[in-house]
Amino acid sequence: MLDLGWSELMVIGIVALIVVGPKDLPVLFRNMGRFMGKARGMAREFSRAMNDAADESGVRDVAKTFKSATNPIGSALDGVRDAAKSMTDPTAPPRDAGLEEDPSAPDSAADPERDTQRKKIAASTARAAAERHKREAEAAAKRAGEAATKAAALEADLKKDGES
Repeated sequence: MLDLGWSELMVIGIVALIVVGPKDLPVLFRNMGRFMGKARGMAREFSRAMNDAADESGVRDVAKTFKSATNPIGSALDGVRDAAKSMTDPTAPPRDAGLEEDPSAPDSAADPERDTQRKKIAASTARAAAERHKREAEAAAKRAGEAATKAAALEADLKKDGES
């Protein structure tokens, strides 16, 4: 991480004790702990948003396809194993069950700023996905128009060849 040894941490602790004083040192550590908790929470939220965006764009499907292409026997065995597990235990929760919320994460309802940030991230992710879908639909419509034009030209050539 920061590559600090015990001797460096001891020096930092002694300097903090001298500068801040023994009376305010617990308050400093408490505030540093809160800051670190907020930083970890923001990192977790960012990571979750990126995973959701990856799921939305189909990155995981592509990775699964690559895995099955490189190791078809392993992917077939995974499918058989999953099918056998679902047959023997139909009430088993799905693999991703319980991964939605982190129980150690602070409650987002208690912190409206984090909730607002989460909503902004979700909105921007949804907007980006909608724009991507729109671009894909426009490209597909353009390809369909080009194919229709080409088909009409080929039909005209066929009619002209049939008349000759």
